[in-house]
Amino acid sequence: MNALTPCHADLTRAEVAERLNAHGIAPTRQRLDIALCLMREHQHLSADQLRGRLSGEVRNLPSRATVYNTLRLLANHGLLREVVVDPQRVFFDSNVAPHHHYFDAERGDLIDIPADSVLISGLPPLPPGTVREDVEVVIRIRRA
Repeated sequence: MNALTPCHADLTRAEVAERLNAHGIAPTRQRLDIALCLMREHQHLSADQLRGRLSGEVRNLPSRATVYNTLRLLANHGLLREVVVDPQRVFFDSNVAPHHHYFDAERGDLIDIPADSVLISGLPPLPPGTVREDVEVVIRIRRA
């Protein structure tokens, strides 16, 4: 399986371990717990939200630092996307396919926008010696 494999509710620990191994990540118990919680469905969770979900699912709850470090590790290896809404709001997205987001400022939720729904033109020239890695649009919304 690769990082673009859709999330499935019936994903097993063995399948998650296989994904981690394929991306050069040692599948420790805590990493498996965290990855399994995220990969079984497309979702956007902060480290604290994920830790809250884990509290009802695992016996030995990992520390906040362990959760955050594991999320960053998974994102750095392409298994998650890190979405920075502002310095105090960082979400981890289990959908690694190209797409954009609405951010509902009142509810604190991210909502997926298909990549082909956003047309971006007129990007400035890149600084010398750089290449474009990604363009991600976050549209902040609130109720009228």
